Amino acid sequence: MSGITELLKKDISFKRKPSAKAEPKTEAKAPKQKDAPKTETPKATKPARKQRKAPSTSGGNGRHKQVVGLSIGASQLAAAVVVNNGRPKLVKAARHTLPPDVVAGGEVRDAEALANEISSFFNDADLPRKNVRLGIGSSRTGVRVFERPTVDDPRQLANAIRFRAYETLPIPIEEAMLDYHVVEDTTAPDRVLLAVAYRDLVDRFAATCTAAKIDLVGIDIEAFALLRAVGGDPLTAGERAEAARVAVSIGHDRTTVAVSDGRVCEFARVLDWGGGRVTTAIERALDVDTAEAETVKRTLDISSTAVTEASDERTTKATEATRREVNGLARELASSLHFYQDQPDSLGFAEITITGGGAHLQGLAEQLEELIGISVRVADPFARVGSGHGISSNGQDGALAVAIGLGIED
Repeated sequence: MSGITELLKKDISFKRKPSAKAEPKTEAKAPKQKDAPKTETPKATKPARKQRKAPSTSGGNGRHKQVVGLSIGASQLAAAVVVNNGRPKLVKAARHTLPPDVVAGGEVRDAEALANEISSFFNDADLPRKNVRLGIGSSRTGVRVFERPTVDDPRQLANAIRFRAYETLPIPIEEAMLDYHVVEDTTAPDRVLLAVAYRDLVDRFAATCTAAKIDLVGIDIEAFALLRAVGGDPLTAGERAEAARVAVSIGHDRTTVAVSDGRVCEFARVLDWGGGRVTTAIERALDVDTAEAETVKRTLDISSTAVTEASDERTTKATEATRREVNGLARELASSLHFYQDQPDSLGFAEITITGGGAHLQGLAEQLEELIGISVRVADPFARVGSGHGISSNGQDGALAVAIGLGIED
């Protein structure tokens, strides 16, 4: 694959590029909330034609009636077949457990093993191998927003954007793979959304899918897919929410955070925290193996009222160990939200929605709400694609959220 394709799935409107700031210290202080949202009525904007350094593999206008979203995590694969004909409809979904150390931190560690696992997964689940959109998300992916260079010629514009990327990216330009979208705005200067990933990260995923005989139509940032699935309905024409929506997907070894105004992704970050930390904490607290710790985790309720005097010592130890790990997630999440709100024109927060396999920990939403001070709820990954009736996820619906978002064409 010669470049990142189809990273941007929404009509995007961004604010001014924020000034550079140092990362904040990690703390659990709650970010500010705005209780009385204001609205304004901007003129309708027409998205500019997308310019790419590399040609798209999708063909035509980039839209597909049926898309297979493929999410690759550290502990499992998840796929969702979505038909995009009017309202998107989920017609099939499946999950597949991965062996340890095949994928870690959102990156391929054992390409041959992963290709074999993907091939077996698609065969066993009888999934289409064409029109597959893959999600990527790690500390080596990101987005940048800046004012559009004042040139009209497409080649000159591409060169100007590349030069600006060289100035702003934290990685050498020769190691980066870039994709960008120019957005017209009648009320402010046009903006450029720049999506970036390390070239070796993308190439390794693409080569692995090729080895598994998977036909990719695009590679997408997982944060964008997450927002498409659970970020809420787009605003109607002329509306603007002053309270941002935060979508959080908790995986086995990483957590994706995406902030949206209900229409566009304004901020995204991948945290080095996952549900695997809870499992490890329970292993140590109870001196049990991983399989037993996983079983215990699924029966725990860490809400503040769950542990009573009648609770046995084993349950109490497991709950306390789990809560300590959740405190770490709360600190990381609060730090990221503070960093977002340090940017000019940032919004207050309406609520946080959590999903992913890690979100099925009972009492997690209540604990995060108590620690961060913002309303937290567990998202419905089927909200945009109809009922999940007939879809078997073994009680782990949240693990399908990113795959479903990857299959949605907006």
